[in-house]
Amino acid sequence: MNSVEKPVTEARKEFADLVNRVAYTGERVALTRRGKVMAALVSAEDLELLESLRAGRLDLTQSGPAAAPPAERPQPSPLRIAAEYRPGGPPRPPGFGR
Repeated sequence: MNSVEKPVTEARKEFADLVNRVAYTGERVALTRRGKVMAALVSAEDLELLESLRAGRLDLTQSGPAAAPPAERPQPSPLRIAAEYRPGGPPRPPGFGR
């Protein structure tokens, strides 16, 4: 699984793009500050796996897809666009918006 590190300041500028990359490709993004990983963006599937692991619902002694009984696995929901890129328009005069 691909993983990339991004400084928080850079990730802030590219947030919508990073969210889409994570959602659609499963890529993980580690957010860093001064070179230290502070947080991460992970897909909904990876988050679900982590939550199951923390809740003790997964048996890691089993290998492959039989690690959790099929009846306990929630059905994946269709992916939706979390954010979209909207290019900026012409510059606005001071005092109007943003």
